[in-house]
Amino acid sequence: MSTAMNFSSKSFRPRAPDKGSFPLDHFGECKAFKEKFMKCLSEHRNDNSRCRLQSKDYLECRMDRQLMTKEPLEKLGFKDLMDPPPRTEESTKS
Repeated sequence: MSTAMNFSSKSFRPRAPDKGSFPLDHFGECKAFKEKFMKCLSEHRNDNSRCRLQSKDYLECRMDRQLMTKEPLEKLGFKDLMDPPPRTEESTKS
């Protein structure tokens, strides 16, 4: 009648956080970008479509400091804010 729980038989396997989950910015590395974004939201009645540039800058800061997984900005919805690829001489000749 020994039904003792044996936790050692199962090993813990860490897994990556769900998409959209990321560590908090404990050291305030991206605080200035966050503040600009929040100020923009406040000035535009929380219309985030008018603060996309600030949002992009904030996410870039988080990715650069490994506070979130590096993702192409196009995949995050900022394709229209990306610099166009440089034109080559061949593409300028018509």
